[in-house]
Amino acid sequence: MVEVIANLHMHTPYSDGERYHHEIAALAKKAGIDVICVTDHNLYVRGLEGYHDGVLVLIGEEVHDVERQPQANHCLVYNTNDELSQVADVPQKLVDEVNRRGGMAFFAHPIEYASPISNDLEDYSWVDWTVKRNTGFELWNYMSDFKARCWNWPLAALWAFVPSLAVMGPFKAALQRWDALLAEGRRVNVIGNSDAHGTHFRLGPVRREIFPYDYLFCCVNTHLLIDRPFLRDFEADQKLVYDALRAGHCFVGYDLGASTKGFRFTAKSGSTTAVMGDELIRRGATKFDVSCPSPANIRLLHNGAVVASTNGKQLTYTSSEPGIYRVECYRFFRLLNRGWIFSNPIYVK
Repeated sequence: MVEVIANLHMHTPYSDGERYHHEIAALAKKAGIDVICVTDHNLYVRGLEGYHDGVLVLIGEEVHDVERQPQANHCLVYNTNDELSQVADVPQKLVDEVNRRGGMAFFAHPIEYASPISNDLEDYSWVDWTVKRNTGFELWNYMSDFKARCWNWPLAALWAFVPSLAVMGPFKAALQRWDALLAEGRRVNVIGNSDAHGTHFRLGPVRREIFPYDYLFCCVNTHLLIDRPFLRDFEADQKLVYDALRAGHCFVGYDLGASTKGFRFTAKSGSTTAVMGDELIRRGATKFDVSCPSPANIRLLHNGAVVASTNGKQLTYTSSEPGIYRVECYRFFRLLNRGWIFSNPIYVK
């Protein structure tokens, strides 16, 4: 399988961003991103998909009910090729319509915490957890992580100039929610994104773009394992990306502290090997192998509980137990132990 780096949540001036598609593609190339998906709010912008500066540019949509107060239930919609905000008022109806059209629905920033310093930094969590049949959710949203740390203006000013001090990883509540949904027997794929807007920070006379697109593309990304290299054929390459996303053949990586490219998590039983997102039928014991591109604290979880951990670049573990296995990795960066890699599960039967 071939690894490509994707960022699947960002905005342009068509909604509330600062840069247009071709500009963002150029910045993505600068940051080493292979795939971007522009997800403007309640707006599907036609005719701009394709290759720009060697970057595969896809168009999705971030759909939400604008009349709902307080705001909640933002949903990232991929691969429908149409506007779906007209069904945003009933989240289950939205998800079902996405599926009917062959698309995918991921709950955006499902766990958020409002900042007290501004009404612009509200909590936009997903709240209707009875909704089913979504492909997954956004485990780590960079802007949500940042916003939650802005407890007061002095801290916000510090974070604005050195944002890497604030960003810690997926919220514990998001990881717990994910494990709870998996325990119900649901297949829930996770992704990680920038939620880039080109945001400017203002404090008195000081005005600064604190979250340039190219900076954010060096931070939280979704790394996809696709079946073959890109051919620079838009239709064929788009299918590779969406097939990997639907299968959960991906992991979330925080590439600022150290590149996560090259991470692998596999399980083998008998002659069968599974990767992230796969189901594995046991033929005796199952051997799990985790490989990281740099040393880290590696944790293998089984049904939400840590069953093996090590400090280094490799972890190997053998088990006879069925269940849901996933990996979390943490690295010491900017004075603290921060989230680094979060894999999708392997489902051992």
